[in-house]
Amino acid sequence: MKSINPDNFRVTGKIELSKISTNLFNEASDDDKEKKLGKVQVKLSKLQDVMYAHNRYGVLICLQGMDTSGKDSLIREVFKEFNSRGVVVHSFKTPNSNELEHDYLWRHYLALPEKGKFAVFNRTHYENVLVTRVHPEYILNENLPGIEKVADITPEFWQNRMEQINNFERHISQNGTIVMKFYFHLSKEEQRKRLLRRLKEEDHNWKFSPGDLKERAYWDEYMKYYEEAINNTSTEIAPWYIIPSDDKEMARYIVAKIIWEEMQKHDDIKEPELDDKVKANIEDYKKQLEKE
Repeated sequence: MKSINPDNFRVTGKIELSKISTNLFNEASDDDKEKKLGKVQVKLSKLQDVMYAHNRYGVLICLQGMDTSGKDSLIREVFKEFNSRGVVVHSFKTPNSNELEHDYLWRHYLALPEKGKFAVFNRTHYENVLVTRVHPEYILNENLPGIEKVADITPEFWQNRMEQINNFERHISQNGTIVMKFYFHLSKEEQRKRLLRRLKEEDHNWKFSPGDLKERAYWDEYMKYYEEAINNTSTEIAPWYIIPSDDKEMARYIVAKIIWEEMQKHDDIKEPELDDKVKANIEDYKKQLEKE
């Protein structure tokens, strides 16, 4: 299998999604990908243990992509070796009445990772510049000053909102949250196949919703707004990575490897050393316990 270089997936300039492949076309077998992923799973688990002891950083993993792009299964597979208390997954649905009484980032602040832990946002604060752009009428539910009707939502509104998101990510980064954002780049044809599979395989029927077909009809609009959001919000401290997602197994390995490689840049994450006095008396402590 070819080595995975995070820089090959990281967005550092303007991108056009239509020109980026949705499949890496790697020659590796599924077994090979699974073995490679397994090794990274264990490394990430050990890293999180060290992070917990170090207690300086939290890690925020943001996952965005069209329906069926593989976000749920990736979470299950990539983080399966973690201590269950070391990673918290948040799936953001339509804002409830309480959430709508606050600004749109409020609920995301509440879900940020504690120091020493990972948080995974399965769908993220970017829904506020994606779904709401495709369906701008949703913005009216936020009861914002000066927004009485859809016609009041100008291009400047969206530009301001993306800048607000950049400021949010800058703020949390400067306060110890490491941010990585992954866009699952799925082809429309592969989505069609996966939706059909949900309908044909009885044990997968529960995953299907007629709403999936409704949103599929807006595919081109979603691609346009994903592209715009990524181009406006991929920064040095909160980068986007575009993950070819037609091959689920490969996508999982790529994401896991990127997380591992990027975390290696934080070489200050180390287990704390014992106090000199405690260290000097370790043998005495052992003897005390052995005599019991």
